[in-house]
Amino acid sequence: MNKKKISIGIITLIGFITTIKLAVIYYNANFNAFALPSFCSVDNFIDCDGIAKTPEAQFFGIPLAYWGMFLYSFILLMLFVDKLKNIKLLKFLEVFKNPMSYIASLGVISFTISISLLCISLFEIQKICVLCAFTYILNLIIAIIAAYGIGIIQSFKQSFKDFIDALKIKPYAIAFTVVALIAAGFLTYTTKSYVFVPHLLKQKNSNEIIEFSKEKTNKYAVSGNTLGTENAKIIVHTYTDYRCPICRVYNIIIHKLAHELKGVKFVHHNLPLDTECNKFLKREFHKGSCMMAKYAIAAEKQGKFWDMNSLLFDRQPKDEQEILEIAKELNLDLTKLQQDAKSSETLIKLQNDINTAYSRGIEGTPATLINGKPHIGIMSYSDLKKWVVDETAKK
Repeated sequence: MNKKKISIGIITLIGFITTIKLAVIYYNANFNAFALPSFCSVDNFIDCDGIAKTPEAQFFGIPLAYWGMFLYSFILLMLFVDKLKNIKLLKFLEVFKNPMSYIASLGVISFTISISLLCISLFEIQKICVLCAFTYILNLIIAIIAAYGIGIIQSFKQSFKDFIDALKIKPYAIAFTVVALIAAGFLTYTTKSYVFVPHLLKQKNSNEIIEFSKEKTNKYAVSGNTLGTENAKIIVHTYTDYRCPICRVYNIIIHKLAHELKGVKFVHHNLPLDTECNKFLKREFHKGSCMMAKYAIAAEKQGKFWDMNSLLFDRQPKDEQEILEIAKELNLDLTKLQQDAKSSETLIKLQNDINTAYSRGIEGTPATLINGKPHIGIMSYSDLKKWVVDETAKK
């Protein structure tokens, strides 16, 4: 092996080891709650851990450290391709006729990408990863050494020519197409599934919830007693408390879902965390939610349950008088509404909702029940939609 190959081999091994370390840092920063800060997290600016936690630390759902390992592995393969292609099972490697040109081209491409990443680090994230910057330098050195005696432009020309020549050979053209399709499918899967970056999915879902929480009113609100398709294939049971802040967000989410999905119906159940009507509570949580629940049930008798439901969440009336002001806006019969809200029938319905919730293990709000499967706590719009769609498909 000549000095050129040895030099590139040593630098590539250093790069490979560095990307392994970056992968470890990435894992600890995102998945190991007990990990200590890495040695290259010095302050708010020199902070490898901080960069590892950002969405920019991945590409197509794959951490950049893994891409680096793939790059250095391929360069090492090219260094030994002349010997490997003599092995019968690896005869297909004969298509790589000018490995130094490919290494030079990859070095230049990776360095160019590296500069873009460096700009993102400096100007958008406002942090820098010294290990990442170290690999950027390595990529440039690899490109310079590989291109020595060939030239950068000539390296690109030769690489492109070899690629075109390989595609002219039918078996290789078919193989390339298959590999390209598999790669495209894999990258689509990693991008959409977040399989390698589940923390980013959690962050995305949290951002969704935050965006919904900024809505001052429920712009998806419907009128009447039905939310969704009347004769639906699947019923989504929801449990909420009108004083629960996150339930207001949840209410907007299910309304948006009802607009988008067909064949799904959302049925509301009251679970006020208020000692006035909830006998299971040992202390007060949301005073006044029992009264609001009773008026929502009463509004249903006049065909305006979801109208009242959304306004109770949006307005948060302090007392009965403010609830009646809302009822006036909805043109409800106030006398009948008050009678129905204070009737034994309404109290029985409310108690049934509470008792049923606790019998199913639902003790907090918001909660969702689909096909007998409960989930306590808010779900992001994307997660809830996926769950509903999956359960609808099973049904």
